[in-house]
Amino acid sequence: MGSWELARRWADALDGVVAPTLNRSQIEDMLAALSLGLIDVALGGDDADVARRTARMLVAANYRDPAAVSRSVRVICEDLVNDVASGPDDPALPEIRHRAIALAADFAAGFTAALRSAALAEQEATLAAVLAAAEESENRRALSEARFEAVFDGAMVGIGTVDLTGRVLNVNQEMARMLGHSPESMPGRTVADILGPKNLNHAFAQLQRMASGEIDSFRTETTNIADDGEVTYIDLSMSAVRDSAGAMKFLIGVCVDVTERKQLADQLWHDANHDALTELPNRVQLFSRLATALPPLGVCYLDLDGFKEINDIWGHTVGDRVLRIVADRMRTIVANYDGIAARIGGDEFLVLVEQCADEAQVGALAAELMTGLAAPLEVDGHVLAVGVSIGATYCEDPPAVTDELLHAADAAMYRNKNDARALRLSPGGESSSA
Repeated sequence: MGSWELARRWADALDGVVAPTLNRSQIEDMLAALSLGLIDVALGGDDADVARRTARMLVAANYRDPAAVSRSVRVICEDLVNDVASGPDDPALPEIRHRAIALAADFAAGFTAALRSAALAEQEATLAAVLAAAEESENRRALSEARFEAVFDGAMVGIGTVDLTGRVLNVNQEMARMLGHSPESMPGRTVADILGPKNLNHAFAQLQRMASGEIDSFRTETTNIADDGEVTYIDLSMSAVRDSAGAMKFLIGVCVDVTERKQLADQLWHDANHDALTELPNRVQLFSRLATALPPLGVCYLDLDGFKEINDIWGHTVGDRVLRIVADRMRTIVANYDGIAARIGGDEFLVLVEQCADEAQVGALAAELMTGLAAPLEVDGHVLAVGVSIGATYCEDPPAVTDELLHAADAAMYRNKNDARALRLSPGGESSSA
């Protein structure tokens, strides 16, 4: 397909998401250049920043809607993989798909960071304008007060002023909305009274330091919990306004409601770290957990037996439902061991238990998984059954290379894949079942 065809498909996917700053031809030129870098990394290249750089370019081109992320991730995980792989039988396909998933995760993280940078730049520009107008009001009050009021009342961000005793002087409509009050009810009240005990957090402590003259400004991200329980995430900047002699007169704050951005970031993280079909953690999250897991570790490698036949006979829709049922059963069983279950391939799963008690606990977990997953299940009126092969290992001192731990469990599973589904724990620390 090549970078140009991939760019055209990408441009088609993004069509209608937002009004970009470029025309169609310019968009395709940009995406073609970006596709070259993504294709190179999917083939094994080492440009670690290519996905984040790609996200920054799209945000700079005014693609700021969440749909731009989901559609781009689909292009990276599907069209890019199909372009790079020589076909479904390409032996390199699993590795290519793994690299594409990593690219998609980096792209999502880069998109969120780029959106935050853009929001902060707009916030700082607004704060600079407000401060300039406020300072000018001290010297040329007649002209600047009208200008300040225009900025104050018409701003799309929240603006408020506080005196040095912590009492509110004035707030605009947007600031009052974020804090769950009316603009008329806030002046004259203390910040502590308005926020209430549940919102007296780090931001309030910083405000107190400013009022005492200990610091001159601060910026932080905080939360506000309304009386009805609704949580608003706020990016807050505060600065001191001084007179011509340098004496502090009052404090001014500018805040941006970043709730949607925070929710988008959380959703992007979830999508990048979970399997879309089963909602179990995926390889990306699993390897991240393994890198910091607390020993001793118990690991079970599972492979479904007969799943291909279910797909062949009943179709992939039924097969997908079988995988969801298997995942739900696995999630319930593993929860009793304070572990996590992850889907790492088509019908392959891995279970991790941190601070595992001993080999017996791993054996008990494997036995329970064997019994629970092999039980018949009903899908669309069909009673189906899948077998499961399990390789388990217990490790007091995990190897430095994560792949070695997975290989031990994988090897144990394949050595016994054709056994009569009997579970046993060997003196060497590996348990297996088939």
